Amino acid sequence: MHMADLGDIRLHYRLDGPEDGAPLVLIHALGTDLRLWDALIPLLPQGLRVLRYDLRGHGLSDIPPGPYAMGALVRDAERLMDFCGMRDAMVLGVSLGGQVTQGLAVKRHDLVRAAILSNTAARIATRQIWEDRIAQIEAQGMAALADAVLERWFPRAFLATPDLQRWRNMLLRTPPEGYAACCAAIAGTDFYTPTAGLRLPVLGLAGSEDGSTPPDLVRETVDLIPGSRFALIRGAGHLPCVDQPQAYADHVTAFLHAQGHL
Repeated sequence: MHMADLGDIRLHYRLDGPEDGAPLVLIHALGTDLRLWDALIPLLPQGLRVLRYDLRGHGLSDIPPGPYAMGALVRDAERLMDFCGMRDAMVLGVSLGGQVTQGLAVKRHDLVRAAILSNTAARIATRQIWEDRIAQIEAQGMAALADAVLERWFPRAFLATPDLQRWRNMLLRTPPEGYAACCAAIAGTDFYTPTAGLRLPVLGLAGSEDGSTPPDLVRETVDLIPGSRFALIRGAGHLPCVDQPQAYADHVTAFLHAQGHL
């Protein structure tokens, strides 16, 4: 694991796989960090060069003063890819990471060959919902929203397992100022028009039990892009790479093969 000094921010990142491998970039969800992908990576085909990182305000990356704009998160991703020499990549983003992926694909055609938009949308919830959440964090801290967030993230069966504590801890340890600043970025994002202009291979993934970005919302966004594909993972929640890692890996792998990206 490494720190990339991009001048105005330092981002914590990790590279796995051979240096000459096919580039795959993974962008995590709000309230998580690069460990979100731990269960997925061993299930992916050999020969990939995988870049994952902590978004600003998350994990071990810097926490610049908020609020953040989505453009700043997109700029972080493109500068990190340039820093690591990753071009013509498959980019997979989940939730907030999926919005970053949309913005990156619109802005940098040289960096993004194909995209997987997982449990995300061109616009997620309403500005008022995000402003209310920011106010709650500022008044009461991360613990006040943990139960509600976890219930939207995971299916009922997963909520009853010991594994839940790991994700509760990750959420609670997310710096509140970084979380709130990223909430502001989501609140200000409406990618319907730019995403509709994309012309690249796209796979949309949704979980049937997702309480944050329900399948119909994901499908609506993916359908904006001509030639895109959509797949529903039954029994999965908002983070299928956690509660359904093998099914998730199967969809990612099939899309990688379909694009000749191996």
